[in-house]
Amino acid sequence: MRHTSRHPGIGTLCDSAESREDMMAGMWRLAAGFQVGKSATAPVLVTSRRHFASGSPKEAVRIGCASGFWGDTPTAAPQLIHHGRLDFLMFDYLSEITMSLLTAARAKKPELGFAPDFVLHALGPHLAEMKRQGIRVLSNAGGINPEGCAAALRQAAKKAGADIKVGVVMGDNLMALKNNLLESNLCDLSSGLPLPRSAFSINAYLGAAGMVRALDEGADVVVTGRCADSALALAPLMHSFGWGPDDLDQLAAGSLAGHLIECGAQVTGGIFTDWQTVPDWHNIGFPIAEVSPSGRMVITKPEGTGGLVSVGTVSEQLLYEIGDPRAYVLPDVVCDLTDVRMANVEAGVEVWGAKGKAPTNKYKVSTTYLDGYKATAVCAVGGPHSAAKGHRTAKAILTRCRAILKSLGMSDYERTHVQVLGAEDTYGPHGRADGGPREGVIWFSATHKNKKALEVLGMEIAAAGTGMAPGLTAIVGGRPKPSPVLRLHSSLIEKERCKVKVTWKARNVRWKRTPNAQCQHPPMTSHTSPPLTFLTSRQALTGNHMALHVTACHQFCSYIEAYRLEELAYTRSGDKGDSCNVGVVARCPSLYPYLQQALTAAAVGEYFNHVWGPEVGPDAPQECVKRQ
Repeated sequence: MRHTSRHPGIGTLCDSAESREDMMAGMWRLAAGFQVGKSATAPVLVTSRRHFASGSPKEAVRIGCASGFWGDTPTAAPQLIHHGRLDFLMFDYLSEITMSLLTAARAKKPELGFAPDFVLHALGPHLAEMKRQGIRVLSNAGGINPEGCAAALRQAAKKAGADIKVGVVMGDNLMALKNNLLESNLCDLSSGLPLPRSAFSINAYLGAAGMVRALDEGADVVVTGRCADSALALAPLMHSFGWGPDDLDQLAAGSLAGHLIECGAQVTGGIFTDWQTVPDWHNIGFPIAEVSPSGRMVITKPEGTGGLVSVGTVSEQLLYEIGDPRAYVLPDVVCDLTDVRMANVEAGVEVWGAKGKAPTNKYKVSTTYLDGYKATAVCAVGGPHSAAKGHRTAKAILTRCRAILKSLGMSDYERTHVQVLGAEDTYGPHGRADGGPREGVIWFSATHKNKKALEVLGMEIAAAGTGMAPGLTAIVGGRPKPSPVLRLHSSLIEKERCKVKVTWKARNVRWKRTPNAQCQHPPMTSHTSPPLTFLTSRQALTGNHMALHVTACHQFCSYIEAYRLEELAYTRSGDKGDSCNVGVVARCPSLYPYLQQALTAAAVGEYFNHVWGPEVGPDAPQECVKRQ
């Protein structure tokens, strides 16, 4: 990594000649060897001219991302449309739970089932300007009703006087095949459990090819349901540059571009480790990937916006939810990200080096299913000993409710959770015992298969206001009401069982997957990350280079002063269901051996031992934490 910024306090470790050279090219989950320094307090300069990635034989394609999830700010779309000089604009709305919410919405009103924000607030008001500039849009806002979303867009366009052609990609929704799938061997990738009969939504993660077909047919806007998030960027690159299924390195690069921008402001300074260095959150710039035909790209943002584009912000996002960086399995390609390199350039951060392998013959399937109900209560408490008041209050309420359930012949709550925010309960034994705060927030919940058991809990909470601890204030949001507990089941399905269909105007086209060589690596089990996954480095440092870094490590380890992880590394975590994966990238290569030594699976498991409930068992630290 060509990056020479010094780090306050550890600059002497990072300033050697070898750390200034481009020798640490590998990207991996544990202390990936990016030679990065603390980010400057000002954002990277974004020039008004188009930047060309080095080695580009012709003009690059600019893709912006205006949404990282359902609920993201609608101000991102006009920012990118008016100031991004875009060719394409993508909107990512879907998560596993979002599919369940959209399924429930459509069950009440058949015309729903898509993200209405996309039509009403994000894109609808800007359709005329989008069409005037020739910006083409791709979005998974279709949810479980892409055709309904397209119909709403056409109505909005008619109202705005914009003549747009909407292409629709379908085939991800597998609920119609539920009975057949129940008889198939669709086992969860982590637990091995079969597909639950209470499945509420079943969706395959489609790839880019259907969207490419819609673009080839002239669609101004492409609406799809569930797909790989990064495919929203890969599709316009395949369409623009003519990349085919055998252009594996380019497909990996395009997927990387999509992965870096798919979460919106997460790559432009959002939730950045060095958050203090990120200016103007209120006007944070949303990301743009400018990609050349070779696959080299520059990550940037509109000129004059807040936020920060740096090697640090980009490397954090690269690690987000990728599982194994040696084999990040996507529908169109298996990405090897271990040789990804980055460098600060005038327009932002240039990225290159992704390698591609042939895809598997399976799609990942995300299923959500109903598993009882949950009620959560939140109540503020003030005065001395607030933590003790909060814990005793919650315990008393639950004890009374259990007595009532017993008298009604009902079973106990399946699970309860009690926490006082402000008392560092999240830290368990690592919390600071300083007498506790003088104010806090009681946060407790319970789950049960029967709604009535949770209604008892809701009725009994208010009584604490006069019969328990002093200092209790109003219940936030009023008495809690039971809500469904939706859980995630992840499995694999043969691609040939998913019938992808592309529609525009009144014509339907059944898309057939173009065959290419199947990869010889194991099945797509790495797409679902185990809890708290870490990956060790390949032996990228050898000979004298390794000796120099080990020497620096020994010098560092001899210091008496302790360091927080954020002082030594950038970090980014993500979750799927009840599993969390954590990526760590060293701030300079000299720190890599130390981080590798300190962040063992055993050490991390022991630190988080208080997180797992008794149902997991005493071996939770060993069973639930893995470093690959």
